[in-house]
Amino acid sequence: MTTTRHARLITGSAGAVVHVVDDPALGRVEFTVLDPEGDLDVLHEWVTRPSARFWGLGHLSREELRDTYAYVESLPSHHAFLIRRDGLPIVLLQTYEPENDPLGDAYDARPGDAGIHFFLGDRGAPVVGLTTRIGELIAGFMFAISAVDRIVIEPDVENDRALARVRRFGFELGPRVRLPNKTGQLAVLTRDRWEALGAPRPR
Repeated sequence: MTTTRHARLITGSAGAVVHVVDDPALGRVEFTVLDPEGDLDVLHEWVTRPSARFWGLGHLSREELRDTYAYVESLPSHHAFLIRRDGLPIVLLQTYEPENDPLGDAYDARPGDAGIHFFLGDRGAPVVGLTTRIGELIAGFMFAISAVDRIVIEPDVENDRALARVRRFGFELGPRVRLPNKTGQLAVLTRDRWEALGAPRPR
């Protein structure tokens, strides 16, 4: 497992497994650094679905999509991962430093903030409460870095499904924020709240 930890964000080389949890319901869940070339088929299939319209990349060609994620990974402040469940890709996760993102111009970012975007692309075998369990594992991944005090997210205010998930994950809603391509609903999950809600521990 090759892992690099830059302040608040975990990263590594393309395709590297940087975090593993053996979950009793989901099985082995692996966080792998996105490979813009090797994972392109999965990425393109996911972002072109009608359900991915809020992700905003469905208009890109395969080459443009590959280049977009190659650029993301070149930034020390932004990273992307595929989360795999027993080998099956299920989630596209992006992490970022809010002060080095357009969101940083829309709210008062704190030194311990870490932002995320995630897209549920597949599920695998049915599991009760699957998205909530995945949300808990993502929070555990982010809070594995002691410098992270809060996870920040800003789903589109028109994305009802994402807003419902954010509430289920335990995030507390803040103000609406105006971003370049949308109006987002700022929401925050503090480490203290995560622990009070019964943060799962790696198994």
